[in-house]
Amino acid sequence: MLAIFLQTLPFFLIIGLGFGAERSGFFNEEATAWLTKFVFYFALSAMLFRFSANLSLAEILDWQFVTAYLVGTMAIYLLATLVAMLRRLRVEEAAVEAQCAVIGNVGFLGVPMLVLLMGEAAIGPVMLVLAVDLIVFGSLIVILITGARDGRMSIGILGTVGMGLLRNPMIVSIVLGLSWSALALPIPQVMNEFLSLLGGAATPGALFAIGASLAGKSAERPFVAGWLSLCKLVLHPAAVAISAIWLFPVAPYAAAVMIAAAALPVAGNVYILAQHYRVAPQRVSASILISTVTAVITVSLVIGWVQEML
Repeated sequence: MLAIFLQTLPFFLIIGLGFGAERSGFFNEEATAWLTKFVFYFALSAMLFRFSANLSLAEILDWQFVTAYLVGTMAIYLLATLVAMLRRLRVEEAAVEAQCAVIGNVGFLGVPMLVLLMGEAAIGPVMLVLAVDLIVFGSLIVILITGARDGRMSIGILGTVGMGLLRNPMIVSIVLGLSWSALALPIPQVMNEFLSLLGGAATPGALFAIGASLAGKSAERPFVAGWLSLCKLVLHPAAVAISAIWLFPVAPYAAAVMIAAAALPVAGNVYILAQHYRVAPQRVSASILISTVTAVITVSLVIGWVQEML
């Protein structure tokens, strides 16, 4: 287990470096925003395109895998929603808390870390997890918040959801990569080296940006944030493990990657949504901060456990 911890530690040290850079004033909020934009639109997109262009849809599309992840994730989503409702929160707040409980930092942290720690074969399962998070749960929070405010469902809501997916560079890069693969087109050497070089900036850039963004977050309402962090770091991977191992058995390696992805801390895009809709942004901020700090230990434990399964 110590060996796994030492393998994951460099990733969190880069997060800590970003945190220190912004907290010391060397990086400011504007610099962090531009770094995040570079990683999101260029480096991470290049990495995802390159990986997916070397796969085929038949290789990665596993409906048993999708079902197992969806069922395990939905169980914790409903649990967090129930707890929120028992506290008499509004639908919008319950939706945001449920999102914190199940949406991990798969894009910025999971893709680079799990591929390096578990091998390039992990990219297929990681992309499936990312797709479910973005398409299903990314759409669900928009539908719930907008529907609750309007008092009804409308075509406009579905249009907003659809446009959000079409504008997400991670979804676009995966679709374009799989389309390239489906056409059986070879990737020219110059293009492959370009994508490899640009995509190589995704790992350190994303981790540094995560740390820098955490420097501006506070741990207000730590009890609620602690509960949501428990859901994300412990209950979510546990529920996904039960679903993938016993309810809807998935191949051991794919199940291990799925469980490891479920153990990641709360994603930064949840805060962006909470800020955009003005629904409990400080609560989300605290959840991201607490879950990311705690993940230094918990992610190592989960990855160590799943690797023993193989």
